[in-house]
Amino acid sequence: EPDRLEKEVGGLEELLLQMKINYYPKCPQPELALGVEAHTDVSALTFILHNMVPGLQLFYEGKWVIAKCVPDSIVMHIGDTLEILSNGKFKSILHRGLVNKEKVRVSWAVFCEPPKDKIVLEPLPEMVSVESPAKFPPRTFAQHIAHKLFKNDQEDLVSEKKDLVSEKKD
Repeated sequence: EPDRLEKEVGGLEELLLQMKINYYPKCPQPELALGVEAHTDVSALTFILHNMVPGLQLFYEGKWVIAKCVPDSIVMHIGDTLEILSNGKFKSILHRGLVNKEKVRVSWAVFCEPPKDKIVLEPLPEMVSVESPAKFPPRTFAQHIAHKLFKNDQEDLVSEKKDLVSEKKD
């Protein structure tokens, strides 16, 4: 149905719009600096306006490619929320921001996000089948953010604890 995804992320009443302004100063040795490290956005959709200075890179077919700067355009990409709702059919894009040797680079990113604790994110029922089981556990948006931010730290801590227990037994 036409408004289905909008409803799934809280509708117009609950949908959160957050803006982040990224400022990348000129850098004499851009190969030694990274503006924003590689990541996917937690949002449903992200809209990016830019000042026509190249630097947004997308990981595509196993390599980093520079997004084209098209005059009077807005870059839009899918985030984790839409990937979860689609059970992985639509992929959250891995991207990063680079600095430029000759020009200041600025981007204005607007993130469309569901409310933190009101909506449970999980694959839509019609996206799940015996052939395609759910790839994502049910979580609130806040839980998804926490999982994404802290999963590696938690996994490392669990691994360290196992190692310590193993050492004590030896």
